Amino acid sequence: ALRALGIDRNSVAPPNSVIEKDSQGNPTGMLIAQPNATILYSAIARGPILGPDDQLNSSRHYMREMNRLGITSVIDAGGGGQNYPNDYQIIQKLHDENLMTVRVAYNLFTQNPGAEKADFERWIDIAQPGQGDDFYRLNGAGEMLVFSAADFEDFTEPRPDLMADMEGQLTEVITLLAENKWPFRLHATYDESIARFLDVFEQVNRDVPFEGMHWILDHAETISDRNIERVKALDGGIAIQHRMAYQGEYFLDRYGAAMTENTPPIKKILATDIPLAAGTDGTRVASYNPWNGLYWLVSGKTVGGTTIYPEEQRLDRMDALRLYTAAAGWFSNQEDNKGAIIPGQLADLAVLSEDYFSVPEERIKHLESVLTLVDGKPVYGSAEFSNFSPPPLPVSPNWSPVIHYGGYHNDSGIAHTSLAAPAVISPISTPKQSNFNLSSLNLAGSLSHVWGGLACACC
Repeated sequence: ALRALGIDRNSVAPPNSVIEKDSQGNPTGMLIAQPNATILYSAIARGPILGPDDQLNSSRHYMREMNRLGITSVIDAGGGGQNYPNDYQIIQKLHDENLMTVRVAYNLFTQNPGAEKADFERWIDIAQPGQGDDFYRLNGAGEMLVFSAADFEDFTEPRPDLMADMEGQLTEVITLLAENKWPFRLHATYDESIARFLDVFEQVNRDVPFEGMHWILDHAETISDRNIERVKALDGGIAIQHRMAYQGEYFLDRYGAAMTENTPPIKKILATDIPLAAGTDGTRVASYNPWNGLYWLVSGKTVGGTTIYPEEQRLDRMDALRLYTAAAGWFSNQEDNKGAIIPGQLADLAVLSEDYFSVPEERIKHLESVLTLVDGKPVYGSAEFSNFSPPPLPVSPNWSPVIHYGGYHNDSGIAHTSLAAPAVISPISTPKQSNFNLSSLNLAGSLSHVWGGLACACC
């Protein structure tokens, strides 16, 4: 792996990161973010690149895996190495050939440190938020708007201080986006960073009003009461992710129990009626499995079993589920047609392997779908619904770990099947839901576990 990445004893790590070396000066293979994760992301980007056919097949397998977990819709908050439009050809092809089984609302993430404004100027010239359809649509800008605003979330390391010139760079980009009514989202971990971001937003809003334009802070683990109110005053939203489910012990060690139990301050945000949704931050920072996130919100525990939230800071199961479903519609500008099982909304739903509302908390982590419908068509089926599942996909390339391990955990004892092209089956009722109501749903047998397909806010 080190040879493939071109790392040897003479390699120098980027700023705020470490290439660990042994006593002889040779790299051990350990790359450490302190706290800048660029060293990790660049290593991923320099790995072997699949050919177009394998990229397409891999993307379909990934959608099938999300369908298995009950996911029907995601918001892609962007990422390094995803340059529009060149790196979007595979997902565009899947869309054009009607092979998508997960709806995707995507954000454009700047790729060029120091030239971020130029990235967005170019994209504004060739694209428009909302372009596409309910399966594949451009959502806006972010979550990286300028690299100088990146406050990396490695809780084993001290909080990073942002660069002194961050405000000037961010002001240029936010002004450009506001002038063109481009919705945006911004990675924002710490309250100290958020305060500076909000200074910029308030200044720009005075000259170029944000009115009618959705904007979002992503993560917001340590946001203060004061800054929550500032977000509300600007009609912004907050998207949380279950990073504390994976880093909760590290945060606890560094900042103590009193601060940890209110990180992020979910109930305070809910009390203000600010748009709030939950996601996974998959796949680099955390797992794409939303059931780990629901377990975290409901139990107050990390995936390692450490209790980090007292009972009064935990959510009940319905409130937690809403954050992953109905609440997420606002974040893709689709609040009127996505996220709930009600007349007029998209016909997406999942029948779960067990009843989310009654299983022991520890079982929440192991829930999955036995029947997933997207646009009224079965895209995944197992157990008693295996006959509804489309035929399996081939696995490629031949070294793919999917050959040996299948999907995430796969320990529930359910008979699994794979995903191929969506089955040609008449939609249930119509492509939009016309006969279900979330508040009164009470169906018999295994269908008592029907819930709207999960719509993650940052996946």
